[in-house]
Amino acid sequence: MSQDSATRYPLVLVPGMLGFIRLVLYPYWYGIAKALRRGGAVVFAVQVSPLNSSEVRGEQLLARIEEILRETGTEKVNLLGHSQGSLTARYAAAKRPDLVASVTSVAGPNHGSELADYLHKHYPHDSVGGRLVIFLVRCVATLMSLLETGYRGPKLPVDILASHHSLTTAGVARFNQRFPQGLPDTWGGHGPEEVNGVRYYSWSGTLQPGKTNRGLNLFDGTNRSCRLFARTFVREAGHCDGMVGRYSSHLGTVIGDEYPLDHFDIVNQSLGLVGKGAEPIRLFVEHAARLKAAGL
Repeated sequence: MSQDSATRYPLVLVPGMLGFIRLVLYPYWYGIAKALRRGGAVVFAVQVSPLNSSEVRGEQLLARIEEILRETGTEKVNLLGHSQGSLTARYAAAKRPDLVASVTSVAGPNHGSELADYLHKHYPHDSVGGRLVIFLVRCVATLMSLLETGYRGPKLPVDILASHHSLTTAGVARFNQRFPQGLPDTWGGHGPEEVNGVRYYSWSGTLQPGKTNRGLNLFDGTNRSCRLFARTFVREAGHCDGMVGRYSSHLGTVIGDEYPLDHFDIVNQSLGLVGKGAEPIRLFVEHAARLKAAGL
């Protein structure tokens, strides 16, 4: 078996908003964890509250990290977070840098999401439309919890408003004031490679006509959703994955920010239905080799 992905420390995969480990037989990290393990990596796909603040999710992640360290006998972990999972991972690393070797943000809203801003402005929680959105999100979360087969821990608290406010530009700005590790000094730039002994990396994608709307994405409803959501973007119009802007995703060493991947493609959802020429699994495998070369 190949050992190209055999990192020194375990890889911990942290999901985003409405994230899960496995719905019946369908894993959140479709094909990714399997490919990493095939390359010799020790991989843990973890669950945190699917709907809650990044701080609450971060505390849950810290508890899970401590369990993983006891189980594996290692000193640290490498955190890879998708979407809000990147903020969750950043929180854990800022609070306990002694337990974290690296943080990798995958399509993370590290400066907020214009989609969240749009919903906050046009569907305030105390309006009829806002209450309807909250009701629908709660229904989806309830259904997903019933289908979850990969998590067997205690019931995790849900706070829809806290989750939403954690993703707006203003909410993430407040988060960044407390936890600035890895952030660029200038908009669109790279952040410091290492802070307090923790390495920081990021990558993200953008919607690209002729690529992201072709291939297997022709059969993927989530890609249509991303194209619809992209219409809410103003500052990064034409430079987003449908939920997160290209430059908003930057953290630490930016591996790439224009891969032809929408917000779901980047973690190989749904069922590996991705755009023309996209290879999201390869990005994770190559990154594991990068971490291994860095001694992580």
